[in-house]
Amino acid sequence: MKTIIKKAVISEKAAGLHDAGVYTFIVDKKANKVEIRKAVEKLYGVNVESVNTVRYAGKAKTRYTKTAIMSGRTPAFKKAIVRLVAGDFIDVYGNA
Repeated sequence: MKTIIKKAVISEKAAGLHDAGVYTFIVDKKANKVEIRKAVEKLYGVNVESVNTVRYAGKAKTRYTKTAIMSGRTPAFKKAIVRLVAGDFIDVYGNA
């Protein structure tokens, strides 16, 4: 069984959306919106109103060190923006 939801996005912008019932997750690149909806509902026990997805391409990065120039890429990933029905919430920080 593949893991659809990899981790929750903890950023200032994502935290600002929590009051509106919108949560952001890094998900499997091959997962579709229906699979993401079912995974969030099963994992957190909430009702999902809508799911939007964004695919990010990896970027080329270069780092200059004393001994050499190191080149590489950041990984590509898919992000899901999940809106819950009014009244539901997810404790992504684990405080409760």
